[in-house]
Amino acid sequence: MPKYVIEREMPNVGNLSQEQLQQAAQTSCGVLMEMGPSIQWVQSYVTDDKIYCVYNAPDEEAIKKHAADAGFPADKISRVRTIMDPTTAEV
Repeated sequence: MPKYVIEREMPNVGNLSQEQLQQAAQTSCGVLMEMGPSIQWVQSYVTDDKIYCVYNAPDEEAIKKHAADAGFPADKISRVRTIMDPTTAEV
C-alpha cells in the first residue's frame, strides 16, 4: 500500500496539552475506523506550527477524505517513493 506524508499547518499546535492531543488522536482514530482498514495512520510528528503525519493509504483521495471528515487540514500530501536510513549507506 502506498505511504504518504501529510503536512498540516496548525499554528501553535506544539503548545497543545496532552489531553488536547489525545482528543485529536481519538477523533482521527474514530474516522479511520469508519473508513475501514484500507487507510492506516502510522505516526505523527508535532512541531511548533505543523504536524507531519505518515499514513498508508490506497490513494491521495483517501487522505483528503480522512482530513475532511476529521476536521484536520491536509495542506500538502506527498507520496513516499522510497525509504532510506543509515543502512542505505552500507555496501
